[in-house]
Amino acid sequence: MRREFELIMPVPVPSRSGIIHLYQSMNLADAFAIRLPAGTSGNPDLLARFILSHQPSWIGWLTNVRDAVVACFGLKTAKHLASLANRIGPFKVYSTNQAEIVLGEDDKHLDFRISILCSGEAEPEGSRQLVFSTVVQCHNRLGRAYLFMIAPFHRLVVKASLLRAARVGWPLATCP
Repeated sequence: MRREFELIMPVPVPSRSGIIHLYQSMNLADAFAIRLPAGTSGNPDLLARFILSHQPSWIGWLTNVRDAVVACFGLKTAKHLASLANRIGPFKVYSTNQAEIVLGEDDKHLDFRISILCSGEAEPEGSRQLVFSTVVQCHNRLGRAYLFMIAPFHRLVVKASLLRAARVGWPLATCP
């Protein structure tokens, strides 16, 4: 699997992303890019739903462990958040356009946003690039401690989610 992760490259958060200047100070800002094959949909909403619905099963187990721990601190659980309206899984949809969807959540310990940004123009061979970015702003010590604990898992989850989506086969572009 290590070599397969080479398909996913760490990159700077794209300057054209709606999350790049969202917070005055960021405690985490990372982004990972993957090349989408020719013929893949460029719809960021569809791509976000696809990535989040095809995650490896171990991510669900980690989420359950996270929920059990954070509930003790009065933080929002993924299970509760997923039951609310205007969501993709546990993530609230903040904005969407032809190139990008911004998801996230605000809580008492931290706020975060996720961007799924798809390059508008296909490369000469027909491929596009998808960039999955995350920015986090902590509000207090609990937020900083939480982020310290989950940051390594976060990066692994993002990479594994992108890799799993690529293995399953990205959704195809549909003709109008």
